[in-house]
Amino acid sequence: MSKEKFDAIVVGAGPSGNSAAYTLAKAGLKVLQIERGEYPGSKNVQGAILYADALEKIIPDFRDDAPLERHIIEQRMWVLDDHSFIGTHYRSDDDDKPPYNRYTIIRAQFDRWFSAKVREAGALLICETTVEALLMDGTRCIGVRCDRMGGEVYADVVILADGVNSTLARKAGFHGEIQAKNVALAVKEILFMPEETIQARFNVGEESGVVIEMMGSVTEGMVGTGFLYTNKESLTIGVGCMLSDFKANPNRTSPYTLLEKLKRHPSIAPLIAGGEMKEYCAHLIPEGGFHAVPQVYGDGWMIVGDSGGFVNAAHREGSNLAMTTGRLAAETVIAAKAAGKAMDAKTLAAYKAALDDSFVMKDLKKYRDMPEVLHSSRQFFTQYPALLNRAAKTMFTVDGIDKKTKEREIFGSFKAARRWGGLVGDAFKLLRAFR
Repeated sequence: MSKEKFDAIVVGAGPSGNSAAYTLAKAGLKVLQIERGEYPGSKNVQGAILYADALEKIIPDFRDDAPLERHIIEQRMWVLDDHSFIGTHYRSDDDDKPPYNRYTIIRAQFDRWFSAKVREAGALLICETTVEALLMDGTRCIGVRCDRMGGEVYADVVILADGVNSTLARKAGFHGEIQAKNVALAVKEILFMPEETIQARFNVGEESGVVIEMMGSVTEGMVGTGFLYTNKESLTIGVGCMLSDFKANPNRTSPYTLLEKLKRHPSIAPLIAGGEMKEYCAHLIPEGGFHAVPQVYGDGWMIVGDSGGFVNAAHREGSNLAMTTGRLAAETVIAAKAAGKAMDAKTLAAYKAALDDSFVMKDLKKYRDMPEVLHSSRQFFTQYPALLNRAAKTMFTVDGIDKKTKEREIFGSFKAARRWGGLVGDAFKLLRAFR
């Protein structure tokens, strides 16, 4: 590998890394992007949600040729017990008119498309290469060392976009070990299904789709959620729980078993019946929120995307935060170059200022107490889903019993579960976390 110096090195070719590399290269900077996979997206087989606004700020005409699956016109939120669900739907004809706000995507296809745009912009991409360590001159990052002969490469700034389980920042001493309570382990499957079947089952057109988010019995008392997305000719279904829950209970149901249980749920099974599994994967998601975001800049370095814990778990948003942080980091470098400034911590502090002024940190701050509330209130995943579904069944069953008696039965169920006295307090606790 060449010893020549670059304006910037970007480690990783996911949404945040591609956003940073594209923005930098488009501005005329000399950019090297390093990806350990065989090609960008090779380690990301799963389906995901793409938020148009974040990408539109980087590539305004992305809709012309990006590999998009379906635009989302309906959001469903379900609370499950073992046999039923209670929930709410939001569907709007406005969301079925361009320009569309959200899309489902297949990450392997999308990442390869985005990477091609990065290379068209002028960045140099090297794949199948692992960055073993950052090169440091005292406290200043001056480049990277890779697992190839002559693998030391130098740059004015290094942008770390290498995922939640990255060890580079930790090995360099930028932050400590990532705590298991701040990371979710998600497992997903992509199930092949004919387009016409998807459209009939979910009541959508040729291009439109549905997202279903689920909580309750699906996670067996662990903090987490299930989800189902409609793609063009497939469905993405999965479940994610906090890694700390799996570690604390090694004999607990495995992630794969949780997914199989979700697929057998009577509300889900008819939707996926006949689907043929195409892909299966497991991956980590940073969900510690505001308090878990580490130091994200220093002398010669910045952290973007999952590496910085930039995920809004309350709204299940990740790709928009990833792309936005990548863009903001790149714009910080571009502005510093234009002003002739050194890439030291004082200069790169502008990245953190831009983050704080964006929706990224504002949203994370708004929900900063949510992780602790959920970790300390398991009844949101156990007793409440069961009680809510039981209450719905009681009220919607017409059996000659008057509604006043049914209300007393419902209140009695909450009291018997020793949750009635705490229900109001839990409601306020949840509301405060969403303040």
